[in-house]
Amino acid sequence: MLKRLSRLSVLLLGVAAHTLVLADEAQVAVAANFAEPIKAIAAVLEKTTGHKLKITLGATGKLYAQITNGAPFDVLLAANTDTPAALEKDKLAQPGSRFTYATGKLVLWSADAAKVDAKGEVLKNGNFRKLAYAAPKIAPYGAAALQVMEALGLQAALAPKLVQGESIGQTFTFVFTGNAELGFVAMSQVLEGGQLKSGSMWVIPQNLYRPIQQDAVLLKHGASNPAAQALMTLLKSSNIKDLIRSYGYAL
Repeated sequence: MLKRLSRLSVLLLGVAAHTLVLADEAQVAVAANFAEPIKAIAAVLEKTTGHKLKITLGATGKLYAQITNGAPFDVLLAANTDTPAALEKDKLAQPGSRFTYATGKLVLWSADAAKVDAKGEVLKNGNFRKLAYAAPKIAPYGAAALQVMEALGLQAALAPKLVQGESIGQTFTFVFTGNAELGFVAMSQVLEGGQLKSGSMWVIPQNLYRPIQQDAVLLKHGASNPAAQALMTLLKSSNIKDLIRSYGYAL
């Protein structure tokens, strides 16, 4: 019996060692709006495969510039469809690997629980000093915010109060710290378990901005990286799709 247990222990140790040897790490460039979901996804990936992710967050346009300048990323999770398509055209991405992993939602949010009403009337009454939004040229959520202001006919009236973040991550920080009373942020940044974590928000109607389709693409650098390939597969699984939905995304 002891001999059998000893052999079993050796076998299990051998399997564990083999798994560790096979485990790889992928460098993933991730749009800032997806900061919380990618942490949860990375934990699932490591638990199920042993593979690890090294995550770099930023505005999609800035990540694109880094990739085209030789940054060794294996996967890009963008906040739009144009950037991954451009990387395919530039021959920096694996053909046929691109797919939509989420569709983002824009909200008007304030850290003050009484600041934002359910219809966004606060934008019209102007009862605030600063309104934050992300740089529209490099951040798709910033472009969506601009579309909302234009659709409401408020761009000129709001212009003196606007403060621009480099990414949707920095924009959220402006509002969270009170440097701006309210701002256009990603719904995923203010939800936890499907519920608003704090503050107040207006869920902006989808007809006021173009759909924020977010594409993932396997980059040439990650073509032979098992961790990168495993991540791309995991993103398509039903469990991960449910996780992504819990952060307010549509699929």
